[in-house]
Amino acid sequence: ERLWQVEAPSADCLLFDTTNYYTYMASHTDSELAKRGKNKAGRHHLRQIGLGLLVARDSRLPLYYSVYPGNVHDSKHFEAIMDEMFGVVCGLNKTKERLTVVIDKGMNAEDNYAWIDEHSRIHFITTYSTYFAQNLAATPLERFEPVDTQQNRRLVVEGKAQECLLAYRTKAEYCGKKRAVIVTYNPSSRRKQEYTFNDKLEAIREQLLTMRAKVRDKAPHWRNEEAIKDRYLRLCVKMHMPHELYELTFEHSDASLSMNFRKNAYLVARKQATFGKNIIITDNTDWTTGDIIQANLDRWQVEDRFRLSKDDDLVGVSPVRHWTDSKIRCHLFTCVVAMTYLRRIELKLAAAGIQRTAANVMEDMRKLHQVL
Repeated sequence: ERLWQVEAPSADCLLFDTTNYYTYMASHTDSELAKRGKNKAGRHHLRQIGLGLLVARDSRLPLYYSVYPGNVHDSKHFEAIMDEMFGVVCGLNKTKERLTVVIDKGMNAEDNYAWIDEHSRIHFITTYSTYFAQNLAATPLERFEPVDTQQNRRLVVEGKAQECLLAYRTKAEYCGKKRAVIVTYNPSSRRKQEYTFNDKLEAIREQLLTMRAKVRDKAPHWRNEEAIKDRYLRLCVKMHMPHELYELTFEHSDASLSMNFRKNAYLVARKQATFGKNIIITDNTDWTTGDIIQANLDRWQVEDRFRLSKDDDLVGVSPVRHWTDSKIRCHLFTCVVAMTYLRRIELKLAAAGIQRTAANVMEDMRKLHQVL
């Protein structure tokens, strides 16, 4: 409430995301918050604590936060806090009649969108995995056209129009209702994904050549067809690649086994057709394509708050030096307050015509010895 009084942030478009912080808490220490789950820093063996953050677009000021157990899925947590979170935002002064929340695909669940559909005041913009909509993701590039976004305008000025983000817009049924669906295409992302994909595809081919040679030489442990298939599947899982991209065939003759493989050119081409593409879904069907894409791109603002929270010199959530849930909640509260103060410093400087980051200013302030 105090933040809304002093800053009055615009609340027509809000950004929500979650993160987690690993702890070094011992397994036998009782805690409802510190649980093992999929850690975003890759420290899956450690107990972690989740943090959900609602940020005002453009001002990047935190409007609501929640601390939750580290083993709760993002979509379940979003469902659990929607009533409280939107109740807080809608109850504050200067709130717009129409609120749009921009979320990540991790929050996608039919119950969540059913709840939003029941509230005519609240709308959503989310991303959708290309894995579950491969036909849509394989839309030919001839149907795409440039969109009006800040990044595209900058690229045109710099003479890099070929790097502009392209989009294809249509309508489709999603969670029981017709929604606006936008497929975006980023040439730079495509090149990166294609390079990584071709590199992995070649690595798998080399492994298959080695496997075929071992089968041909009747090497120990390479005489069972099912065991060889299982090794290939484990290889694909390890490299995060679909196993259907190569087809393995086996022939049995006179107690001997031979193995062959071939690339499935159709599936490879179909996979490549999805590179650089992203799917955005929204119930804001009256918004322009450029506005929807720009709102989705602005999710970096809440991710930027999380990066700030993990900066040891500024906020420093980790390491969490507490082992009781009440102290952990208090610690994360002070960290969210610190994030808010740092952003207010940037806003005050910007209002005075000084474009500097909080990190840059804090570094200067550490070196001050005298102030007049």
